Amino acid sequence: MKKKIIIISGDPNSINSEIIIKSWVKLKTTLKNRIVFVSNINLLKKQFKKLKAKIKIKKIDNINVNLKDSSFKVIDIGLSFKDPFGVKENEASKFVSKCLSFAHLLALRQDVSGLINCPIDKKLLGKKNIGVTELLASKCKIKNNSEVMLIWNKKFAVTPVTTHINIKDVSKKISQKIIFEKVQTIDKWFRKIYQRKPIIGVLGLNPHNSENRIGSEEQKIIIPTIKRLKNKRINVSGPFVADTLFIKDFKRFDVVVGMYHDQVLVPFKTIFGFKAINITLGLKYLRVSPDHGTAKNLIKKNKSDPSSLLECISFLGKF
Repeated sequence: MKKKIIIISGDPNSINSEIIIKSWVKLKTTLKNRIVFVSNINLLKKQFKKLKAKIKIKKIDNINVNLKDSSFKVIDIGLSFKDPFGVKENEASKFVSKCLSFAHLLALRQDVSGLINCPIDKKLLGKKNIGVTELLASKCKIKNNSEVMLIWNKKFAVTPVTTHINIKDVSKKISQKIIFEKVQTIDKWFRKIYQRKPIIGVLGLNPHNSENRIGSEEQKIIIPTIKRLKNKRINVSGPFVADTLFIKDFKRFDVVVGMYHDQVLVPFKTIFGFKAINITLGLKYLRVSPDHGTAKNLIKKNKSDPSSLLECISFLGKF
Protein backbone atom coordinates (compact mmCIF):
# COMPACT_ATOMS: atom_id res chain seq x y z
CA MET A 1 0.00 0.00 0.00
CA LYS A 2 1.26 3.47 -0.87
CA LYS A 3 1.51 5.63 2.22
CA LYS A 4 0.78 9.33 2.59
CA ILE A 5 3.45 12.01 2.84
CA ILE A 6 2.76 14.86 5.26
CA ILE A 7 4.26 18.28 4.45
CA ILE A 8 4.20 21.26 6.83
CA SER A 9 4.40 24.57 4.95
CA GLY A 10 6.64 25.88 7.74
CA ASP A 11 7.55 29.48 8.48
CA PRO A 12 5.04 31.85 6.82
CA ASN A 13 7.70 34.58 6.51
CA SER A 14 9.96 32.67 4.15
CA ILE A 15 10.48 31.31 0.65
CA ASN A 16 8.46 28.22 1.54
CA SER A 17 5.44 28.98 -0.65
CA GLU A 18 7.76 29.59 -3.59
CA ILE A 19 9.66 26.31 -3.21
CA ILE A 20 6.37 24.46 -2.68
CA ILE A 21 4.98 25.91 -5.92
CA LYS A 22 8.15 25.15 -7.88
CA SER A 23 8.25 21.62 -6.49
CA TRP A 24 4.57 20.88 -7.04
CA VAL A 25 4.65 21.59 -10.78
CA LYS A 26 7.59 19.17 -11.18
CA LEU A 27 6.08 16.25 -9.28
CA LYS A 28 4.63 13.19 -10.93
CA THR A 29 0.95 12.54 -10.38
CA THR A 30 1.71 9.39 -8.39
CA LEU A 31 3.55 11.47 -5.79
CA LYS A 32 0.98 14.30 -5.78
CA ASN A 33 -1.67 11.72 -4.95
CA ARG A 34 0.11 10.83 -1.71
CA ILE A 35 0.87 14.34 -0.41
CA VAL A 36 -1.16 16.12 2.28
CA PHE A 37 -0.14 19.60 3.42
CA VAL A 38 -0.65 20.88 6.95
CA SER A 39 -0.99 24.66 6.69
CA ASN A 40 -3.41 27.57 6.57
CA ILE A 41 -5.51 27.68 3.42
CA ASN A 42 -6.14 31.44 3.36
CA LEU A 43 -2.45 32.13 3.88
CA LEU A 44 -1.46 29.79 1.06
CA LYS A 45 -4.09 31.21 -1.30
CA LYS A 46 -2.88 34.77 -0.72
CA GLN A 47 0.79 33.82 -1.09
CA PHE A 48 0.12 31.74 -4.21
CA LYS A 49 -1.79 34.68 -5.71
CA LYS A 50 1.09 37.08 -4.96
CA LEU A 51 3.47 34.61 -6.61
CA LYS A 52 1.10 34.23 -9.60
CA ALA A 53 0.72 30.49 -9.10
CA LYS A 54 -2.35 28.87 -10.58
CA ILE A 55 -2.71 25.98 -8.18
CA LYS A 56 -6.17 25.11 -6.87
CA ILE A 57 -6.19 24.20 -3.20
CA LYS A 58 -8.54 21.54 -1.86
CA LYS A 59 -9.45 21.59 1.83
CA ILE A 60 -9.66 18.17 3.49
CA ASP A 61 -10.59 17.26 7.06
CA ASN A 62 -8.38 14.18 7.46
CA ILE A 63 -5.80 12.16 5.56
CA ASN A 64 -8.16 9.30 4.68
CA VAL A 65 -8.27 10.57 1.11
CA ASN A 66 -8.38 8.85 -2.25
CA LEU A 67 -4.83 8.16 -3.37
CA LYS A 68 -5.93 8.84 -6.95
CA ASP A 69 -6.69 12.44 -6.04
CA SER A 70 -3.76 14.53 -7.30
CA SER A 71 -5.17 17.88 -6.14
CA PHE A 72 -3.24 20.16 -3.77
CA LYS A 73 -4.73 18.81 -0.54
CA VAL A 74 -4.52 20.85 2.68
CA ILE A 75 -5.61 20.20 6.24
CA ASP A 76 -6.36 23.71 7.46
CA ILE A 77 -4.85 25.07 10.66
CA GLY A 78 -7.49 27.66 11.45
CA LEU A 79 -5.69 30.94 12.02
CA SER A 80 -6.17 34.39 10.47
CA PHE A 81 -3.37 36.49 8.93
CA LYS A 82 -3.70 40.02 7.48
CA ASP A 83 -0.41 40.30 5.60
CA PRO A 84 0.55 37.03 3.85
CA PHE A 85 4.25 37.95 3.71
CA GLY A 86 4.46 39.93 6.94
CA VAL A 87 3.01 37.66 9.60
CA LYS A 88 3.79 38.92 13.10
CA GLU A 89 6.30 36.83 15.01
CA ASN A 90 3.90 35.77 17.77
CA GLU A 91 1.32 34.70 15.17
CA ALA A 92 3.93 32.84 13.13
CA SER A 93 5.16 31.09 16.28
CA LYS A 94 1.63 29.96 17.17
CA PHE A 95 1.03 28.76 13.60
CA VAL A 96 4.27 26.76 13.42
CA SER A 97 3.65 25.20 16.84
CA LYS A 98 0.12 24.08 15.90
CA CYS A 99 1.30 22.69 12.55
CA LEU A 100 4.17 20.71 14.10
CA SER A 101 1.98 19.29 16.89
CA PHE A 102 -0.74 18.19 14.48
CA ALA A 103 1.68 16.78 11.89
CA HIS A 104 3.53 14.89 14.65
CA LEU A 105 0.30 13.03 15.50
CA LEU A 106 -0.35 12.27 11.82
CA ALA A 107 3.19 10.96 11.35
CA LEU A 108 2.62 8.36 14.06
CA ARG A 109 0.00 6.65 11.89
CA GLN A 110 0.77 3.41 10.08
CA ASP A 111 -0.50 4.78 6.74
CA VAL A 112 2.03 7.65 6.70
CA SER A 113 5.55 7.20 5.30
CA GLY A 114 6.91 10.28 7.03
CA LEU A 115 6.87 13.99 7.70
CA ILE A 116 8.50 16.88 5.81
CA ASN A 117 8.72 20.31 7.37
CA CYS A 118 9.64 23.25 5.18
CA PRO A 119 12.19 25.64 6.75
CA ILE A 120 11.37 27.26 10.09
CA ASP A 121 13.13 30.12 11.88
CA LYS A 122 14.27 28.52 15.15
CA LYS A 123 13.26 31.54 17.23
CA LEU A 124 9.62 30.69 16.46
CA LEU A 125 10.00 27.46 18.45
CA GLY A 126 10.24 29.47 21.66
CA LYS A 127 13.24 27.88 23.36
CA LYS A 128 16.94 28.70 23.17
CA ASN A 129 19.09 26.27 21.16
CA ILE A 130 16.04 24.20 20.16
CA GLY A 131 15.51 23.23 16.52
CA VAL A 132 12.85 21.01 14.95
CA THR A 133 15.12 17.97 15.51
CA GLU A 134 15.16 18.52 19.27
CA LEU A 135 11.47 19.52 19.43
CA LEU A 136 10.21 16.38 17.69
CA ALA A 137 12.56 14.22 19.76
CA SER A 138 10.90 15.70 22.84
CA LYS A 139 7.43 14.97 21.44
CA CYS A 140 8.53 11.38 20.77
CA LYS A 141 9.83 11.23 24.37
CA ILE A 142 13.42 10.50 23.25
CA LYS A 143 15.54 11.12 26.35
CA ASN A 144 18.82 9.26 25.79
CA ASN A 145 20.36 11.61 23.17
CA SER A 146 19.88 8.95 20.52
CA GLU A 147 18.12 11.25 18.04
CA VAL A 148 20.40 12.15 15.14
CA MET A 149 20.55 15.00 12.64
CA LEU A 150 21.70 13.26 9.45
CA ILE A 151 22.46 15.56 6.52
CA TRP A 152 22.03 13.14 3.66
CA ASN A 153 22.91 12.91 0.00
CA LYS A 154 22.68 9.77 -2.14
CA LYS A 155 26.49 9.56 -2.11
CA PHE A 156 27.40 10.66 1.40
CA ALA A 157 26.06 11.94 4.75
CA VAL A 158 27.26 13.81 7.82
CA THR A 159 26.09 14.10 11.42
CA PRO A 160 27.00 16.67 14.08
CA VAL A 161 27.08 15.28 17.62
CA THR A 162 26.01 18.67 18.99
CA THR A 163 23.57 20.71 16.95
CA HIS A 164 22.35 24.24 17.66
CA ILE A 165 24.67 25.38 20.44
CA ASN A 166 27.42 27.96 20.71
CA ILE A 167 30.99 26.90 19.94
CA LYS A 168 32.12 27.74 23.48
CA ASP A 169 29.71 25.09 24.83
CA VAL A 170 30.63 22.21 22.49
CA SER A 171 33.38 20.66 24.62
CA LYS A 172 31.01 20.64 27.62
CA LYS A 173 28.28 18.85 25.70
CA ILE A 174 30.16 15.99 24.05
CA SER A 175 30.56 12.76 26.01
CA GLN A 176 31.25 9.08 25.43
CA LYS A 177 27.57 8.31 26.03
CA ILE A 178 26.24 10.84 23.50
CA ILE A 179 28.68 9.88 20.74
CA PHE A 180 28.08 6.18 21.40
CA GLU A 181 24.27 6.53 21.24
CA LYS A 182 24.29 8.61 18.05
CA VAL A 183 26.66 6.33 16.13
CA GLN A 184 24.58 3.32 17.20
CA THR A 185 21.44 5.04 15.90
CA ILE A 186 23.12 5.71 12.53
CA ASP A 187 24.28 2.09 12.28
CA LYS A 188 20.82 0.70 13.11
CA TRP A 189 19.10 2.99 10.61
CA PHE A 190 21.40 2.05 7.74
CA ARG A 191 21.01 -1.65 8.47
CA LYS A 192 17.21 -1.27 8.58
CA ILE A 193 16.84 0.91 5.46
CA TYR A 194 19.70 -0.35 3.28
CA GLN A 195 20.28 -3.84 4.77
CA ARG A 196 23.99 -3.25 5.25
CA LYS A 197 26.44 -1.89 7.78
CA PRO A 198 27.49 1.70 7.07
CA ILE A 199 31.14 2.75 7.00
CA ILE A 200 31.40 5.53 9.59
CA GLY A 201 34.24 7.98 10.18
CA VAL A 202 34.51 10.10 13.34
CA LEU A 203 36.27 13.47 13.51
CA GLY A 204 38.24 14.85 16.40
CA LEU A 205 37.25 18.10 18.07
CA ASN A 206 40.47 20.10 18.15
CA PRO A 207 42.80 21.26 15.34
CA HIS A 208 45.10 18.36 14.36
CA ASN A 209 43.29 16.22 16.99
CA SER A 210 45.18 18.22 19.65
CA GLU A 211 48.34 16.33 18.56
CA ASN A 212 47.01 13.47 20.77
CA ARG A 213 47.64 15.55 23.86
CA ILE A 214 46.93 13.77 27.17
CA GLY A 215 43.78 15.17 28.72
CA SER A 216 42.32 16.32 25.40
CA GLU A 217 38.77 15.49 24.28
CA GLU A 218 40.24 13.11 21.72
CA GLN A 219 42.08 11.12 24.40
CA LYS A 220 39.41 11.26 27.10
CA ILE A 221 36.22 10.93 25.07
CA ILE A 222 36.47 10.26 21.34
CA ILE A 223 39.11 7.50 21.09
CA PRO A 224 37.65 5.40 23.96
CA THR A 225 34.18 5.70 22.40
CA ILE A 226 35.42 4.51 19.01
CA LYS A 227 36.96 1.47 20.72
CA ARG A 228 33.63 0.71 22.44
CA LEU A 229 31.77 1.01 19.14
CA LYS A 230 34.22 -1.34 17.41
CA ASN A 231 33.62 -3.86 20.18
CA LYS A 232 29.94 -3.71 19.20
CA ARG A 233 30.99 -4.72 15.66
CA ILE A 234 30.15 -1.29 14.24
CA ASN A 235 32.27 -0.35 11.21
CA VAL A 236 33.72 2.87 12.63
CA SER A 237 37.17 4.48 12.59
CA GLY A 238 38.90 7.69 13.62
CA PRO A 239 39.37 10.22 14.97
CA PHE A 240 40.22 12.00 11.71
CA VAL A 241 41.43 15.55 11.25
CA ALA A 242 38.62 17.74 9.93
CA ASP A 243 40.74 20.12 7.83
CA THR A 244 41.93 17.40 5.41
CA LEU A 245 39.26 14.69 5.45
CA PHE A 246 36.88 16.60 3.16
CA ILE A 247 39.45 17.03 0.39
CA LYS A 248 38.86 13.49 -0.88
CA ASP A 249 39.07 10.93 1.95
CA PHE A 250 35.42 11.49 2.90
CA LYS A 251 34.48 9.40 -0.15
CA ARG A 252 35.56 6.26 1.72
CA PHE A 253 32.68 6.67 4.17
CA ASP A 254 28.91 6.49 4.15
CA VAL A 255 28.73 8.89 7.10
CA VAL A 256 31.18 11.22 8.81
CA VAL A 257 30.34 12.19 12.39
CA GLY A 258 31.62 15.56 13.61
CA MET A 259 31.56 17.13 17.04
CA TYR A 260 29.68 20.32 16.14
CA HIS A 261 27.34 21.74 13.52
CA ASP A 262 29.61 23.74 11.20
CA GLN A 263 32.48 21.26 11.42
CA VAL A 264 30.56 18.96 9.08
CA LEU A 265 27.82 21.11 7.53
CA VAL A 266 30.09 23.74 6.00
CA PRO A 267 32.19 21.29 3.93
CA PHE A 268 29.14 19.15 3.15
CA LYS A 269 27.14 22.08 1.74
CA THR A 270 30.19 23.30 -0.16
CA ILE A 271 30.37 19.91 -1.90
CA PHE A 272 26.66 19.12 -2.41
CA GLY A 273 24.82 22.46 -2.31
CA PHE A 274 21.04 21.96 -2.29
CA LYS A 275 21.25 18.30 -3.32
CA ALA A 276 20.82 17.24 0.29
CA ILE A 277 18.17 16.81 2.95
CA ASN A 278 18.03 16.85 6.73
CA ILE A 279 16.80 13.55 8.21
CA THR A 280 16.06 13.05 11.90
CA LEU A 281 16.90 9.49 12.98
CA GLY A 282 15.75 7.87 16.20
CA LEU A 283 12.18 9.22 16.16
CA LYS A 284 9.04 7.09 15.98
CA TYR A 285 8.73 8.07 12.30
CA LEU A 286 10.80 9.45 9.43
CA ARG A 287 11.17 13.22 9.50
CA VAL A 288 12.99 15.11 6.76
CA SER A 289 13.37 18.75 5.79
CA PRO A 290 15.15 20.83 3.15
CA ASP A 291 18.75 21.49 4.12
CA HIS A 292 18.52 25.28 4.02
CA GLY A 293 16.92 28.12 5.92
CA THR A 294 13.97 30.46 5.43
CA ALA A 295 15.92 32.81 3.08
CA LYS A 296 13.85 35.86 4.01
CA ASN A 297 16.06 37.97 1.73
CA LEU A 298 14.68 36.08 -1.28
CA ILE A 299 10.95 36.41 -0.52
CA LYS A 300 8.91 37.30 -3.66
CA LYS A 301 12.06 37.49 -5.82
CA ASN A 302 11.51 34.18 -7.66
CA LYS A 303 15.11 33.15 -7.02
CA SER A 304 14.67 30.26 -4.58
CA ASP A 305 15.88 26.78 -5.46
CA PRO A 306 13.38 23.96 -4.77
CA SER A 307 15.94 21.17 -5.22
CA SER A 308 16.19 20.23 -1.55
CA LEU A 309 12.41 20.03 -1.05
CA LEU A 310 12.16 17.87 -4.17
CA GLU A 311 14.87 15.61 -2.73
CA CYS A 312 12.82 15.31 0.49
CA ILE A 313 9.69 14.28 -1.38
CA SER A 314 11.62 11.84 -3.57
CA PHE A 315 13.24 10.28 -0.49
CA LEU A 316 9.96 9.70 1.38
CA GLY A 317 8.31 8.59 -1.84
CA LYS A 318 10.42 5.43 -1.74
CA PHE A 319 8.85 4.24 1.51
